[in-house]
Amino acid sequence: MMNGPANNHSGVSLQVRGLRKSFGGQEVLQGIDFDVQPGEIFVIMGPSGSGKSVLLKHLIGLEAPDAGEILINGERIESSEIAAKYEKLEDVGLADVVDKMPSELSGGMKKRVAIARALVIEPQLILYDEPTSELDPLSSVVVGEEILKLKQRIHVTSLVVSHDRDLAFGIADRIAVIHEGKILTIGAPDEVKMFDDPLVRKFLNADFKRETKS
Repeated sequence: MMNGPANNHSGVSLQVRGLRKSFGGQEVLQGIDFDVQPGEIFVIMGPSGSGKSVLLKHLIGLEAPDAGEILINGERIESSEIAAKYEKLEDVGLADVVDKMPSELSGGMKKRVAIARALVIEPQLILYDEPTSELDPLSSVVVGEEILKLKQRIHVTSLVVSHDRDLAFGIADRIAVIHEGKILTIGAPDEVKMFDDPLVRKFLNADFKRETKS
């Protein structure tokens, strides 16, 4: 059951079409395509250097693509209306808010407070950039639970960029695995676990081995 009063607030859809970006002649994003449904938790995961951070910068308007487009509810993010909504999203971005929290708070608590602030603002789309980075396993679990609660309470659309396999498989409705600027597969957690592609298997298995050794 959801806590608090019921409301009709719902998330927005997000569409990425043929996104390409090069730096210094090297193509970092090589034709990225995906759709995020309203109210969905969509996780983009992949190894370091796979293009996750560059993709996120495009989604919040910090980078302009060489080709392709990004749409929210079918409207390009370059429009004045969408741009105004991204100004509000900056207020609830985890990275920025964490830096403004009192220094005595733990990393996990800072991120939980940032998510709590989003509950007050009730946005329709939240982008999470490595929300469990530098956290211990218990704090990571708690942050994942907070992301789920936020979805349940205000039906927000959530896009999570992370290399954290446990987080991804624990909260995602769907997962996209990105490698060297290309999306290798998109599917429900169970589908991604069973996807028979050597690059996907290498990433997931390497992540698992690192966890078991720690």
